[in-house]
Amino acid sequence: MLERIASADSQRTRQAEATWTALTRRGREFLGTEHAIMGGAMSWVSERNLVSAISNAGGFGVIACGAMPPALLEKEIEATKALTAKPFGVNLITMHPQLDELVQVCVRQKAGHVVFAGGIPSTAHIKAAKEGGAKIIAFAPALVLAKRLVKSGVDALVIEGSEAGGHIGPVSLTVLAQEILPHITEVPVFVAGGLGRGEAILGYLEMGAAGAQLGTLFAASAESIAHENFKKAFIRAAARDAVPSVQLDERFPVIPVRGLNNDGTKRFMRHQADVLQKFQSGELDKTAAQLEIEHFWAGALRRAVIEGDIESGSVMAGQSVGMVTEILPVAEILAALRSQAIAALAARAERG
Repeated sequence: MLERIASADSQRTRQAEATWTALTRRGREFLGTEHAIMGGAMSWVSERNLVSAISNAGGFGVIACGAMPPALLEKEIEATKALTAKPFGVNLITMHPQLDELVQVCVRQKAGHVVFAGGIPSTAHIKAAKEGGAKIIAFAPALVLAKRLVKSGVDALVIEGSEAGGHIGPVSLTVLAQEILPHITEVPVFVAGGLGRGEAILGYLEMGAAGAQLGTLFAASAESIAHENFKKAFIRAAARDAVPSVQLDERFPVIPVRGLNNDGTKRFMRHQADVLQKFQSGELDKTAAQLEIEHFWAGALRRAVIEGDIESGSVMAGQSVGMVTEILPVAEILAALRSQAIAALAARAERG
């Protein structure tokens, strides 16, 4: 009897593994990886060490170019190549003033994948990167934009929900997935935002996603260069502690950024109120007031990630931070996500 039960369990596990392999095939083949998991591009965090660790463990690491000048990006790509022979991508911000040069760096370095973020990339930039041999990934915050990006020649999309850390859009992944996945089948679509377990990724794969992008779990990994204070803040935090920045006055827009609530968050509210008062009294004009608000967080992410100032710095984190309970190697994180999904598939088969 016990042997029959063990045999049935083994068969269900094998079937679950085969199903998982089939569900992730499109994403794995597009990325050239063992796992259909992309690392989110996080400034100061997604650098050579974490990117190579993700790729070496079978995932797809992505360098966060952020505000890097072209020469610095070139060095970072070369340094990452020295640490891994596996595929990885380069994330470029479309608003970067030297985007043309950054694209050429990627072409020169023969980057296999270029990820455009922070806006809709121009057809010219997509064409230049593709002609250089790169596959193009772009972020689609709505179905109409997803269709437009596909027509413009992108090879894959990421749909990122407001649960994510860092700069966020207004719509949750749950809604974006329902809006976009049934209608975009021409290219692989990767889901992102609030993902912390394999069962959740499995659900989106069954809806039509090709894979997933995760940031928060990797930011607190053993290979992440983030300060120990930064990682410990993740371990202590609950999902409700990761909140978006608040805008006090519609005349002075604040780009929403999700991070852990801290003293800096509270001071930003007071800062906005002070600036608003100065504007209303005529002490500052509208342009100067907007700059005062925007400059508040200058250097704040670096202070948190590199220096460990988690009180006044910007501790960007997604709502999945509540699922970070220990600092684990990247390989264990990826293995756990796979195991969780396969266990869910096997349990479903057992229930019949």
